[in-house]
Amino acid sequence: MTSILTYLAAFLLYILIGWFFWRNTWSQTASDVGDHVLVKVTWMHYAMLVPLLLHALTLYQSMFVGSGLSFGLSNAISTIVWLTAFIYWFSGFFKRLQGLQSLVAPIAWAAAIAVLLPFIFPSLRPLENTELPAFKAHLLVAMMAYSLLTIAALHALLMTVVERQLHHPASRSVFTNLPPLLAMEKLLFHIIWVGFILLTLTLMSGIVFSQEVFGQSLTFSHKTLFGFISWGVFAALLAGRQFYGWRGRIAIRWTLAGFVILLLAYIGSKFVLEIVLNRH
Repeated sequence: MTSILTYLAAFLLYILIGWFFWRNTWSQTASDVGDHVLVKVTWMHYAMLVPLLLHALTLYQSMFVGSGLSFGLSNAISTIVWLTAFIYWFSGFFKRLQGLQSLVAPIAWAAAIAVLLPFIFPSLRPLENTELPAFKAHLLVAMMAYSLLTIAALHALLMTVVERQLHHPASRSVFTNLPPLLAMEKLLFHIIWVGFILLTLTLMSGIVFSQEVFGQSLTFSHKTLFGFISWGVFAALLAGRQFYGWRGRIAIRWTLAGFVILLLAYIGSKFVLEIVLNRH
């Protein structure tokens, strides 16, 4: 019963915070923005820590079952969303990034759905070799890479919206507090660089420690193929930025393309195995 209440509490708090933020920022006009709104947003930012902690507790309860580690599709999605929400929440403490808190509402609602996935669709079969330090390091780096590149994709989508607003001005207050588009683009590439480095470490650890981590030599699966294709897309994007000055819509398209391929690499492969083929 305690476990069920934890899931429900996290779900309801995510929904409440998302609604509260939407009501006090997105749904107001620019003329309505004042100090009282900023105070509410600041209060909500601290309140977000509560569902994040509850979400982390549910992940611990669903992943660490007995002596093994259960990490199926539902736990994977929930972990990636939680890390994304946590990193995004943490960035709000840095003054130059506070304007990007406009995504709190959609992230909170996504986290509300993600927190229930392990409860509704529990993983039935623990992973092998989870006690090995190499496996834990590989898993942690992989989830961090996914989360940072998820933030990069969300950031790219936000840049698309901001760019459209420049050509078709609207009175939504959420856009008035955002940094300039060039500053957002610079931040996007910082995020992609860190995510790319972590993705590189993920692929390298999968190759070097494949026998130790997974109990078998490296196999050329769909997961491996999409992982390297995604790495190639982000590598090409960073090279294009460095040598050809890629920016704007080109950078956004490459970012979203790399992210979609990355989703197919892990989440897509687990979906096919666990849902379509019913292999856990």
